[in-house]
Amino acid sequence: MLGLKLSALAFLDRVGQELERLDPGELQTLADAIFECYKNNRFVFIIGNGGSGSNSSHFAEDLGKGTLRREDFENDKKKRLRVLSLTDNTPYILAWGNDEGFDRVFVEQLKNLAGPGDLLIAISGSGNSPNVLRAVDWANRNGLHTFGCTGFSGGKLKSMAQQNLHVPLDDMGIVESIHLTAFHWVVDHLHGRIGLGGE
Repeated sequence: MLGLKLSALAFLDRVGQELERLDPGELQTLADAIFECYKNNRFVFIIGNGGSGSNSSHFAEDLGKGTLRREDFENDKKKRLRVLSLTDNTPYILAWGNDEGFDRVFVEQLKNLAGPGDLLIAISGSGNSPNVLRAVDWANRNGLHTFGCTGFSGGKLKSMAQQNLHVPLDDMGIVESIHLTAFHWVVDHLHGRIGLGGE
């Protein structure tokens, strides 16, 4: 936790330095993968735990609403991005977690909902969350495109996911903040392609 050692100004400076280390190509690749789902009427699923679970919900909401223009809200013919955060169905998560084990809370939802050509965005700061890894393994074996968002060394997720957005920093809070900042660029970029692009 860098905030334990750094003043507020030094902390903000460090966050800025870490943002500059991001590979912009990884952000573009993530945006392109989501846009391919939009073009092909495929689903985008997002998963994560804790702060990454919060980012999952936030990213899904922004992608679903933030890619539209206000005038599209009442346009029933405007094609919309199909996106869902699997962190948000609390009774379903509790049922699988309580009855069968927490490592199944995401993969079992994918078995109900996902199909080949869909995209799974898996967010895990450590890259080692068992429920995330289990979902990505299933997705890889069942024709989904998988994209990992990681921190630290990337853990197992970095090598398991087909593509990645990696923040090489050993501070969970900053990793989660940088992920969310990156997601906001992706949403803005896709607003230009979906909302303003007239598709």
